[in-house]
Amino acid sequence: MSDNAPSGSVVVIPARGGSKRIPRKNIKPFAGKPMIAWSIEAALASGCFDRVLVSTDDEEIATVASEWGAEVPFRRPAELSDDHTGTIPVIAHAIEWLREQGEAPTAVCCLYATAPFVQQEDLRRGYESLQKGEEVDYAFSVTSYAFPIQRALRLTPQGRVAMFQPENFHTRSQDLEEAWHDAGQFYWGLSDAWLDGRPVFSERAVPVFLPRHRVQDIDTPEDWQRAEWLFKAWQAEQGKKAL
Repeated sequence: MSDNAPSGSVVVIPARGGSKRIPRKNIKPFAGKPMIAWSIEAALASGCFDRVLVSTDDEEIATVASEWGAEVPFRRPAELSDDHTGTIPVIAHAIEWLREQGEAPTAVCCLYATAPFVQQEDLRRGYESLQKGEEVDYAFSVTSYAFPIQRALRLTPQGRVAMFQPENFHTRSQDLEEAWHDAGQFYWGLSDAWLDGRPVFSERAVPVFLPRHRVQDIDTPEDWQRAEWLFKAWQAEQGKKAL
């Protein structure tokens, strides 16, 4: 942790072993490293955290995470490791474990194991955003939709198309309000907010803006392939800028 890092801050990387659509997703090689390694390295390099923890129920994931510099001091219980468990209970469990050890972090960042595009600067901006203003519980990564959501289409039961908002058919795209979505990378939150189960998506949350080319959900093999293409292209571009 750097001398300028926030005190009392911890990052928790959730990484359960039961991924079905992409088996062993959290430790599958991605651009030359286990997927989780990218998140661990960004967290360590950010200088934001007293501790970098991985919450997992899986011994192999625990071993890989430890090899890349994270701590895995507990195992996540089975009741928090199924397909239906949300993020908030997992982070709350980690905070409760820390409190049992006599630690009381004021801010805890949830960083997903499948976020290879996350940058240490993003994590630092997230912490700074959490500290801005009053009545802020969370700060999390967002990016803009590439297409106006007000002109989105749905499929009818007859296999035809219809607009969700047909009243916007004649409205120019540039006249529609820009929309944003969760970038699925990290969520800074106050410990009390996690423990109380307060919703992340609310007026008590601050957005941390990311460019679209550094945001990619990785839920299917097709997502994985596209993410690697984007990642390698982005790395090549970064290499050119460094010359």
